Order: sequence, then structure tokens, then C-alpha cells
Amino acid sequence: MSMAELQQLNVCLQGEYDDSYPLFIGENLFQDIVDHLRTEPIAARYAIITDSNVMPLYGNMLLDLMRSADIKTDMFVFAAGEKSKSIDTCMKLMGEMSKQKFGRDSAILALGGGVTGDMAGFMAAIFNRGIPYIQIPTTVIAQADSSIGGKTAINTEYGKNLVGAFKQPEVVYIDISTLATLPDRDYISGLAETIKHGIIFNSDFFGYLREDNQGIIERNPESLKWIARNNCLIKGMVVEQDPNEKGLRRILNYGHTTGHAIEKLSGFELLHGEAVSIGMMVAGRISNELGYFPQESLDAQLQILIDYNLPVNIPENISNEDIIRLTMTDKKAMNGMARYALPNKIGRMMVFDKQFATYVEADVVRKALDATRKLN
Repeated sequence: MSMAELQQLNVCLQGEYDDSYPLFIGENLFQDIVDHLRTEPIAARYAIITDSNVMPLYGNMLLDLMRSADIKTDMFVFAAGEKSKSIDTCMKLMGEMSKQKFGRDSAILALGGGVTGDMAGFMAAIFNRGIPYIQIPTTVIAQADSSIGGKTAINTEYGKNLVGAFKQPEVVYIDISTLATLPDRDYISGLAETIKHGIIFNSDFFGYLREDNQGIIERNPESLKWIARNNCLIKGMVVEQDPNEKGLRRILNYGHTTGHAIEKLSGFELLHGEAVSIGMMVAGRISNELGYFPQESLDAQLQILIDYNLPVNIPENISNEDIIRLTMTDKKAMNGMARYALPNKIGRMMVFDKQFATYVEADVVRKALDATRKLN
């Protein structure tokens, strides 16, 4: 058939939309959440999605508060841990929701850490072709990073977060009181994303994190409120400029290219923040080797990670070649080649021809990987 014989019709979908949403930061917010949903409901029915660790700590309490306010609510629980962040877990949870007759007039409350927020957000994006959801992060890493910006995803056998969708929440409630029940290792791990924010965007924030090291480690409430507010401001400013990760938002992936690979290769024995900490040292050394990141800045990054008791060395049982192989399936990769977000100095990232990530030769990556191993 020639072009002259083709008939063309257009489906016009032009229009404006607003995905803005509020962030509430404070202590003991669960009653406030219930009061907001009672006076300004976003759905006729709510599904609390949480894991087996958070359920006894906060899930049962939120469920009781919701039901006491005569808000129709049910809770759906999955086994805690990164290994649950899969399509199988999501399908099981959504199947349970369908069995209990949840429909398009329902909404999801994502109660938990980064795994819960990512999964619940992804489910909200696809369940009945999309329903609203609210983020209620209970870990440092979720409050600092993953609950803000609408990036939702699950893992596959080929890597972390390879299947997902952009789905902005209706609102985010950051209750710093929930950090009191975090195990020390999980709390410290979560601070890696906070330190990352200082390195990629705000040198003053980085300076504060160095100065208030003890108050933050000891979970001083005022320190926690301060870092929560600044994490939200930094993440919010980046997301506002680049909601769908076409440019600037890639700086938020600093340390994640090799970090995700190391996390997966550890069998998820390393926590996400621990792997990102190691990944930042790899990326920082790559940038230093390429002449972008001064030695003084690299040393400052190393010292703050050590001061916060975060790991800075690649485990001996994880090989360079396995790391490089997995980075080729990273979301920033193009044409099967990994790309890296690289710092220029503390508080500023490199821009490569209007791009915020660049290809790096394998030999340079190997040298940085070798340097990020514990010297005997």
C-alpha cells in the first residue's frame, strides 16, 4: 500500500497535569495521618502494604487507628528483605487485594522502608491500571530518598529496579519517631544516601553532616528533623527539575552503578546503603583518576563514610569482572555500556555535554575497583 492510500487519524491528548504533593515532617504522626484521611479522603478504602518487621511495630497500630476512625482498611504483609522485591511478591499481594474486592476506588498506604515503598508504589501504578498511594517511610533511607520522587520498581534476576514506573504519591509523611526502632546497622546504612546528597548537591549540608556526626549517630531528634528537612529539600529540588530522570536526576544515582551490582553480588547480605557507600568510593576514585574530583574532596568523602561507620571496601569474594558485567544492565547503561555519575567537587557533579552521566573505560573502572579493596 502506498503512502497516498493510507488514512491518518490523530488521538489528541494534549493537556496539563499537576503531580505536586506535600511532605509532612514531624514526630508521632500516625494520628495526624488518620485525621487527614478522615477529613480529606483520597479513596473509599485503603490497603496498608508493609513487611513482616514493620507490621508488629507500626502496621497493627495504623490499622487499629484507621478502623477506630471508621475508615475501611486492610493490611497486606510480605516477608521483610530485598529478596521479596519481586514481581511474584507484588502479584501475590495484588491477588489478595483483588480477592478482598479492592477496586479503583481504593488507595495504598506504603508503610515501611525502601523495599516497601518501591513495591507498593509499583503496585499502585499497575493495580487496576493505577490507584493513588501515600508514602509513610519508616527508615532513614526511605525518608531521605526513596519515598520522594515517584520512582517505583522491583528487582529481576538481571539487576535491581529494572522493572518499574514513575508514579508520584499523593502525600509523604516522614515520622522521625519511627527511626527509634531501627537496628543500628539499618540506621547507619540509611545515612549513606544522606551523605550522598551533600556530595552531589550541597557542600554546606555535607559540612553539617561532618560537624554533627555524634548527634546524628545518637539519633538526636533535632538532628533528625534537620537532616530530614534538608534531604527532602535536596531531593525535591532535583525531582522538580527532572521528574522522569532525563537529565539532572541522574546525579541521585551517584555510587549506585557499582553499588547496585555489589549489593546484588553479595546476595543482598550488604544493605543498600552499605553498597552505595562502597559504590561512592568507586565512583569518586574514577572521577579522581579522570582528573575531575580533587584528592582533597575524595579524602573528605572517604573520611565522612568512615566516621559514620559505613563500609568503604569491596568484599573479597566479589570479583571486578562480575561487578563490571552487572553494571552493563544498569538503568543508565546505553548500548550495553555502563555510565557513571561523577563528582566535580563536594556539592557539585560533572556535566558531560548536557548529560549527568558518562561512559568510562573498563580499565579506569578496574583501577578504581582495585583501589576500593582492603589492602593487606
